[in-house]
Amino acid sequence: MPKLIFRIFKLIFILFFGLSLLGVIGYRFINPPFTWLMIERGFQRKSAGKEWKIDKKWKDFDEISDNMKRAAVAAEDQTFLEHHGFDFNAIEKAIEKNSHSKKLIGGSTISQQVAKNVFLWEGRSILRKGIEAYFTILIETFWSKKRIMEVYLNEIEMGDGIYGVEAASQAYFHKPASDLTRQEAAAIAVIFPSPLKWSATNPTKYLRHRQYLIMKNMKRLGPLDF
Repeated sequence: MPKLIFRIFKLIFILFFGLSLLGVIGYRFINPPFTWLMIERGFQRKSAGKEWKIDKKWKDFDEISDNMKRAAVAAEDQTFLEHHGFDFNAIEKAIEKNSHSKKLIGGSTISQQVAKNVFLWEGRSILRKGIEAYFTILIETFWSKKRIMEVYLNEIEMGDGIYGVEAASQAYFHKPASDLTRQEAAAIAVIFPSPLKWSATNPTKYLRHRQYLIMKNMKRLGPLDF
């Protein structure tokens, strides 16, 4: 019996490793058609009596404003082009803040967020964080930073049934993501942490301050070399 259990776990491990590797390498060349979060949100809308909605318009890297890319880095992961998937300084700071606060603060990099958004389900657990770290390593190994940013900006949740910065740009500013100004890009980046609660066009005083800080960081970062 122990040998049988060992073989079963071994088979599960091999299948998981093979399928995950195939998925990551495949998405290096193929744009992800949907994410588990999109499906989950769709069913949540249906259960609430709303229509099924996945508003997503894929745009290639060069079709997205440089302002938007810089705003994403300035808001979410200022060492994105330097690290290999994990910002240990940010993680350490998040742990320190969380130990003194009831409100959890994340330390996830853009690479970790892509791993979570594209390959995983919503939720918090040690198992999920472990799998997220595994996919982050795979993504950083097989994708370029340019590809990571492209997938990130196309798959991120931006509102109720809205995914990606192109759909967000059209919904909030009625223009393509290629034409976003610094102010508009920063306004979109502000709501990344809580897109169902916050609005890019109806910001609170807190969000306006965050937008100012993001724009300040954008100026400091300057042009990004992907």
